[in-house]
Order: sequence, then structure tokens, then C-alpha cells
Amino acid sequence: MEEGINNKETIDFVEAIKTQFHLKPEEAALYSPLVLAYLGDCVYEIILRTVIVCRGNTSVNNLNKKVSYFAKATTQSKLVKQLMNEFTEEEKQIFKRGRNAKSVTIAKHASMTDYRMATGWEALVGYLYLKGEYERLVTLTKLGIQCLENENS
Repeated sequence: MEEGINNKETIDFVEAIKTQFHLKPEEAALYSPLVLAYLGDCVYEIILRTVIVCRGNTSVNNLNKKVSYFAKATTQSKLVKQLMNEFTEEEKQIFKRGRNAKSVTIAKHASMTDYRMATGWEALVGYLYLKGEYERLVTLTKLGIQCLENENS
């Protein structure tokens, strides 16, 4: 059986940020979907980098290629399609808010559909992070990465 996240250490890290910067408790649902996606992009990136780095010491260029694959909009869109049936109703609503948000940013290397799906995923990641639902966040990310890796093997 796999070990779960050591919530004490995870919470200590996030709590240290909140304490040191005197941040007030946040109500995740009150943030705009694009703000959630802004934060979620970073949180998803740190999860990816942690996973890829801990899988083996290699060149930074190699690490970056691996992380970039999972971080690009087309891959995130595939990930969401694999995970959609796993989302709770609340998570589906947050995802849809993010997907449907009107962004001034234009997709550079992806279709608008993939870009919006990725924005929805990042909004959900940001939402779960702000709510402190780290176990759920990591579980969904792990499941998505496994689906993508199985698809590519």
C-alpha cells in the first residue's frame, strides 16, 4: 500500500508562507477562475518538477523537456479528458469556470480548445491548492500523469 502525503509537513510549508507573510485565510471559491489558473499553473509546475527530478538525476535540459511535455496545453487537455469522470461535481464546476473564462492571452502553440481545457485544469489545481486539498490535488495529478504515460507506452 502506498503512503499518503505527510500532511503535517505539507501543511507546515504552506502555513509557513501564510504565517511569514501575514496572509489572511482565503475563500478559494471567491477568486476569479483566471486567478485560480494563474496560481494553479505554478502549483502544477512544482508538482511536475518534483516528480521528474525525483525520478532521477539528469541534465537540466532533459528535465525541462520532460516537464515541458506535461505542462503544455495540448497535454493538459488530454489529461483533463482522462480525468473528467474522476472529478467531483464541485471540481467539474470549478473546471468549467476556468475553461469558460475569457482570457486576453492567445494560445501560441495549441488550439483554443486545448488552451481553454488547460486553463480549466489549472483553475482546478489552484482551487484545490487554496482549499488545502493537497491529497486530492496530488491524487488527480498522479492519475492524469499515469494515464498519459500509459497512452505513450
